[in-house]
Amino acid sequence: MDGGHARVDDAEESALLEAVNSMESANSTDADTETAADPGPGPGADTDTGADSEGFWDDGLIARRVSATDEAQGHGQVVREPVGEPWTPPVAPLAYDRTLRSRLDALRELVGLSRTRLDSKTLAEAGRVLDAAAARRRLSGQHTVVAIAGATGSGKSQLFNALAGVAISETGVRRPTTAAPITCSWSDGAATLIDRLGIPGRLRRRPLQSPEAEAQLRGLVLVDLPDHDSAAVQHREQVDRILGLVDAVIWVVDPEKYADAVLHERYLRPMAGHAEVTFVVLNQIDRLPGEAADLVLDDLRRLLDEDGIALGEYGEPGANVLAVSALTGKGIGELREALGHFVAERGAAARRISADLDSAAARLWPVYANGQWAGLSEEARDEFADRLADAVGATAAGEAAERAWRRHANRACGTPWLRLWRWYQDLREPPTGRQAVRTYAEEEATARQRVEQAVRTVAEQASGGLPGPWAQAVREAAVRGSQGLPEALDELAAGAGSPADRPPRPGWWPLAVLAQASMTILQVIGGLWLLGQIIGFMSPNLGVPVLLMAIGIVGGPGIEWACKLAVRGPARRYGDEAERRLREAAAACGRARVLDPMAAELLRYREVREQYVRVTGVGTPIG
Repeated sequence: MDGGHARVDDAEESALLEAVNSMESANSTDADTETAADPGPGPGADTDTGADSEGFWDDGLIARRVSATDEAQGHGQVVREPVGEPWTPPVAPLAYDRTLRSRLDALRELVGLSRTRLDSKTLAEAGRVLDAAAARRRLSGQHTVVAIAGATGSGKSQLFNALAGVAISETGVRRPTTAAPITCSWSDGAATLIDRLGIPGRLRRRPLQSPEAEAQLRGLVLVDLPDHDSAAVQHREQVDRILGLVDAVIWVVDPEKYADAVLHERYLRPMAGHAEVTFVVLNQIDRLPGEAADLVLDDLRRLLDEDGIALGEYGEPGANVLAVSALTGKGIGELREALGHFVAERGAAARRISADLDSAAARLWPVYANGQWAGLSEEARDEFADRLADAVGATAAGEAAERAWRRHANRACGTPWLRLWRWYQDLREPPTGRQAVRTYAEEEATARQRVEQAVRTVAEQASGGLPGPWAQAVREAAVRGSQGLPEALDELAAGAGSPADRPPRPGWWPLAVLAQASMTILQVIGGLWLLGQIIGFMSPNLGVPVLLMAIGIVGGPGIEWACKLAVRGPARRYGDEAERRLREAAAACGRARVLDPMAAELLRYREVREQYVRVTGVGTPIG
């Protein structure tokens, strides 16, 4: 029985070994098949990442390990290594410094204050920057996402493989070779960052590196993009989309296309402000004989300088420009070292967001910045008040009040005979027949035209120097306020033209009236005395009655003339007071209806202007 058991065990062991060998052979075949880059999800392709990453690498990456011996022999065999149960290490989110937070808060406030004044298209870039900053802040701050971009045939994928140390991205003469973005991460915890790029799990790689090389690039997430000049529209769309999400970009150029107008005009020049998160690599220098590589590199630097890209030379911040050969490995060590320092700083993501802020601020410059002082000056306010006063007839009302005061004084202090004569003249010829009186319709039309002209003038003065949208807002506020203004001014002219129904009497008027009455009484006494002498009722004595009549005749007009001189000052002050009251009423009406709404728009502009200055980084506190 023991021997039987032994034979059964041997048979079971042989069967088990055969099953294991067959499984290993299948795994090896699968791994060899996955070595080549996936050309991208075709119609109906499965893009689920869970099936590819289940049980391998906590962040959803496909585990890739290359045998050093096989690589040395040229086999390049890649196998899958399980690492046990999935586990996600804690990853610290990205932290912005105080300056960047202040600028982002200012941009958020700026967008909120401007939504009712600017169209959504103008604010779209600012909104995209805010969304990108918020999304990136929630993700890992220990990883730096770097995209490798370039034109067809520039050797992007070759450089990608050289940096990864393993043939991950497919290379070849077929164009385009890279059909979908492929990512390679040097450390765990980058799954959410790669998810944000929209790269499926089957296109995520993890190279086998030596401890020194892995420590040098720890935290790097490298993305190989399709050609930016690809004939396939979807390839170019993927490039543009991912370039807006990564932390930094490595632009790969070759000796033939380094001066390509599409590259410089569409990408490098518009992103000149992102120089600190930009690498420009001249690849394929092995094709250049002698000193030709240095000449081409110098010409490339010249073109970048013309694009406005600052070059990081002599320790200054700017773009890194290097010359390499991905085929021979020349310059790869320098590029790897530069990338290692760049990633170790952990500041690329914040610098990218800061550069995006600068770009958004530059695009918003025409709608927030003004080349000269703008606002309502005191001279403009006074001129507007004067125009409204002219429209409402404040000067004429003051003159009329002054004439009314004088007329009232003449009636009170004039001689009875003169007042009787004037009464007789008024009976014969009414005052309205002495002068041509304008019709009410003509006066109303003239006043309305003056009001409209005053509103237009003050609106132009207030909006002068403002950016287009804010100038339009100020003018619209003035137009809205001017509706109904002429009617309101007419009511003021009717109700505030005169301080009182009748001009007030000064204290000396009773004395003047008493003196005038005395002169009249002297004339009457003298006349009656003379009449009595004529009819013989009284004894003849011409001296006294004639003297009394002379005093009354001369004294009456004298008192009236003195009163006219005395009333000039009070009459003028009375007219000025009436004019002042009407001017103030008209100015208050214009201020409430026109100036205050315009001032509110100007205040809103000043607020957004202050926020815009904060967005640009001028005067923001340094944390």
